[in-house]
Amino acid sequence: MLQTSMTPAEQNALRRLIDWSLTEDLGWTGDVTTLALIGPQDVGRVAVVARETGVLAGGDVLPELFGLLDPRVHVDLLVPDGARLERGQVVARLTGPLRALLTGERTALNFLLRLSGVATLTAQYVAHTAGTRAGIYDTRKTFPGWRLLDKYAVRAGGGRNHRIGLYDQILIKDNHIAGWQSLSGEHSLPGAIRRCREMYPNLLLEIEVDTLAQLAEVLPAQPEIVLLDNMSPPQLTEGVALRDRLAPRVELEASGGVSLQTVAAIARTGVERISVGGLTHSARALDLAFDWED
Repeated sequence: MLQTSMTPAEQNALRRLIDWSLTEDLGWTGDVTTLALIGPQDVGRVAVVARETGVLAGGDVLPELFGLLDPRVHVDLLVPDGARLERGQVVARLTGPLRALLTGERTALNFLLRLSGVATLTAQYVAHTAGTRAGIYDTRKTFPGWRLLDKYAVRAGGGRNHRIGLYDQILIKDNHIAGWQSLSGEHSLPGAIRRCREMYPNLLLEIEVDTLAQLAEVLPAQPEIVLLDNMSPPQLTEGVALRDRLAPRVELEASGGVSLQTVAAIARTGVERISVGGLTHSARALDLAFDWED
């Protein structure tokens, strides 16, 4: 189990998303069905239960959400984020005003299912790379507004975070090179690295290459990371050997064509990083449910 905790920025993102979700669900009127059928003094108890095996992420949603709906709801979290769940396992128990429990059920599950699905898929990728030096990294392929929480869920599953956005790391991709070359007349990849270093000397710099010839061209410029795009395992192995000879401190990242079927072979090539957009854009929701208790 990986011990994880949310950063202050992630906690703020969680609060904003909960607020937006409740506004979306309740409108100006509230939960009209519950208001009609349940009295303000009625109380209940519910267990959050895993319907399948997986990895939990998003447990902090429960106290944040129900604290907003009614601070009298007591949340007992029984499983920490990052823990493996077995089918039938109780994740948390909630007791308190029944109106709040009914009103928050769907919103709470929307968060838990999504984030636990990301963590579960990430853990599967991490398991396939066991015994290698390759870390599994996320990408910017996240739902708008959900990036920080998605990236938190990746960590809960044992993965690692790539850059958060366009502002905190330089990543020179093929379209950047095409645009820069057409405007400047400069065709040297190391020239693009030098230009970015001049503008942002304190930021981590990564550059994407499509061929081993391009890799040999950029390594002497000492970028922190070189992304090897859509290369086969034999090409990646050759790229690692080239890096070891020319610039051993540069990390190599494999990207493109990565799946649960291919990730083990990619990891065995010796790359330090494997980025997987599917961790966040294609994760299946983990099945959890509210089981009402007497």
